[in-house]
Amino acid sequence: MFNLNIRFILLLAWYYGFRTIKRGISYVIYSLTSPLTLLLILLMVNPTFIKLAVAGGFLALVASVALSSAGDAAFLRLELKIQDLYVASTVTQYDYVAGLSLSYLIFSIPGIILYSIIGSLLSIFTLFRAFILILVMMMLIIATSSISYLISGLIKHVRNVWGIAGILSIIMTVLPPTFYPYNLLPNYALYVLMISPVTSASIIVQNAFGFVTPFYLPAIPVLIVETLVYAVMALTLTKWRER
Repeated sequence: MFNLNIRFILLLAWYYGFRTIKRGISYVIYSLTSPLTLLLILLMVNPTFIKLAVAGGFLALVASVALSSAGDAAFLRLELKIQDLYVASTVTQYDYVAGLSLSYLIFSIPGIILYSIIGSLLSIFTLFRAFILILVMMMLIIATSSISYLISGLIKHVRNVWGIAGILSIIMTVLPPTFYPYNLLPNYALYVLMISPVTSASIIVQNAFGFVTPFYLPAIPVLIVETLVYAVMALTLTKWRER
């Protein structure tokens, strides 16, 4: 499990990350439309939350990219039969999932740069806050990529996956307190939304940036557990090869 094929992971991430940005800039723009539209609406409705929404935009961006990419993963498996090729080689399921996760993160880089510029103009960053944000985004990309891979592995027909992935992306990135303070929600709603790793990630970031107090400590172990659970589910419930 821990003997990862680093060369394959980097090549896969390069091809489906950097090359995708170069080949399809329209997809990059599309990935930015949802979080930037919500940011604009919030700016017009309640500008007092704008700094919080910019910090949450990082999380919404990487999560939505990973979740929406379930369609691409299913297309690779069902139509192009790429997974069958990997199964017949020395590439393992862990290599494949790691490569996809890294490619989703790379694909998010243009949006991350844009949000970094906006955040710098609003002076929301310190060294500590930036460190926490990067750490949370890394965990979030693993959790959401695992969900994406799990969905792509369970889908039987590729025509269904893009709709499912799109709906799931909205539910798991827009409904959680990504663009608004989590303490506006009653506890029962917060607990329900915890099924999305974006919720616990948003709570951690909002606390670390000082937008909401007091610090909600349970969000840290929840995000760690969710990341591990979703990763294990993706690797155990998804069929890698015919048995």
